Amino acid sequence: MPYKIDLFAIFIFLGIVQAVFLSFFFFSKEHRKIQANVLQGVVVLAMAACTFEILLCYTGYIIKCLWLVDFSEWIAFLIGPSFYLMLVSLVNSKTSKGWYGHFLPALFWLLLQMPFFVQGDDVKFNAWIRAYHTPGITFRPTQVHFFSAPHHSDFILLHLTIYAALSLVLVIKTFRAKTQSFWFTRLPVFVRLRATTLQIVIVVVMIFVVKLFNRDDTGDHIFAAYMTVLIYLISFQAIRESGFFRQTSLTDGQKYKSSSLTAEWQQQLVIKLNELMTEEKPFLKPDFSLPELANRMKISVHQLSQVINNGLGKSFFEMIATFRIEEAKRLLREKPNIKVEEIAEEVGYNSKSSFNSTFKKLTGKTPGEWRE
Repeated sequence: MPYKIDLFAIFIFLGIVQAVFLSFFFFSKEHRKIQANVLQGVVVLAMAACTFEILLCYTGYIIKCLWLVDFSEWIAFLIGPSFYLMLVSLVNSKTSKGWYGHFLPALFWLLLQMPFFVQGDDVKFNAWIRAYHTPGITFRPTQVHFFSAPHHSDFILLHLTIYAALSLVLVIKTFRAKTQSFWFTRLPVFVRLRATTLQIVIVVVMIFVVKLFNRDDTGDHIFAAYMTVLIYLISFQAIRESGFFRQTSLTDGQKYKSSSLTAEWQQQLVIKLNELMTEEKPFLKPDFSLPELANRMKISVHQLSQVINNGLGKSFFEMIATFRIEEAKRLLREKPNIKVEEIAEEVGYNSKSSFNSTFKKLTGKTPGEWRE
């Protein structure tokens, strides 16, 4: 039997390797303290398992390990719940009670597959050939009458669609509650929420399209390649948000040497900081200062400085400028008749020239150009 190795196969294989490598970071001792990281790791590994089976079937190497036929079906039911619960933990810091109930469909499907798993190679060979419509290959004779494999693709797609819809509703409600623009926000937490939600929605749409134009599993390699793209996007996001490229010199490294902030506490404070800034908007005061913000956060100035520098990768003044310009953009959209000078004053700038220069630095346009 000939094997098929092409660019799809190579690209998907590299994505699987990357996913396994990436999961080590999500499940590491330091990172697994945060629930969102653990759930993100589950999503990545589940995607890797599904793409691995697709790769074996697509290349024909499944013939060497027929016991792996359909092994990832029940694992596919982990992607939607893990993704949704990850978003819940990002919004609320943790998931609600009874979260494990979301994984019952995966357990149910695993039990449903048990009769198939104990079958011989002939049954699994026929299941593969039937799904991929492999030309020139005949079915092997079998005498299995008590088991008929369900058409799993429809159930998996329906399950994933439901969780994609739940995720989209959750994120939209969160954006509205925090008065953030879905498309124009630049706050790190909201950018991550938007990006991850759009990713799962695109996955669902792509699966719909692929299944519409391909029989059974013959087009699975297409959305497997897209899931590989997602794995690399997650990797890029993890690298971008890490502190590796913000390392200080040996001398500067002493700045936070005595700090008692743990990585988990720092991330919680970043979330609290973003909530305070978006809900109470203290930055609208022209004389808003770092000590005043530290007092509102009920932490020391030193700890707040660490949270802003390490958690957001910005200085205090850069952070304030970002929030002020985001608020200015909202006012420019919602109040088209108000003068730019008045908006500058409303968001905390005493100088129009300072407001204009900061606005252009962060957006690439002047306030007037952006409004148009």
